[in-house]
Amino acid sequence: MRRFLALASWLILLAGLSLAQQNPPAQPSDRDREAGESSSRDTRIDISAPKDDAKKHPDSADAVSDLVVDEYANISGVQEMRPWNPMKAIKDEEVGDFYFKRKNYRAALDRYQEALYYKDNDAIASFRVAQCQEKLGNKEEAQKFYEQYLKILPEGPLAKDAHASLDKLAKNK
Repeated sequence: MRRFLALASWLILLAGLSLAQQNPPAQPSDRDREAGESSSRDTRIDISAPKDDAKKHPDSADAVSDLVVDEYANISGVQEMRPWNPMKAIKDEEVGDFYFKRKNYRAALDRYQEALYYKDNDAIASFRVAQCQEKLGNKEEAQKFYEQYLKILPEGPLAKDAHASLDKLAKNK
């Protein structure tokens, strides 16, 4: 009986293998055909200006004169996008204050500049960068950041200090 079952299963296996070899391969699906094609080069969108655009918008060339368009129609002269993370900026300011109190002005400067990276036009970080630059002897940079603070908060809580520092820097030139 065991021989009969072994022989029967062996015959069923051989029959299944022969049938599997005789069936034609399945037609590739639409998804398989799409996977073999590259659509990026063949389906580019024409983003060139319309023919009469220069007449309708005569001053538009000045607005985009500094942009460079490469061969793939990507605009490469666009300003860099920065991440916006005000919580990280606050933490960087706190760590910068820690270093500033310990008179490690270079480390404090790095943290304040990182705060400005994550939250540009931050008045307090700009003021702190100016203080660090002044302590490190970079008078022009200090002046630039004091002026930036005053541009952001002309009547801010540190405006008097910023004006006094600018006056002191002007006298030392």
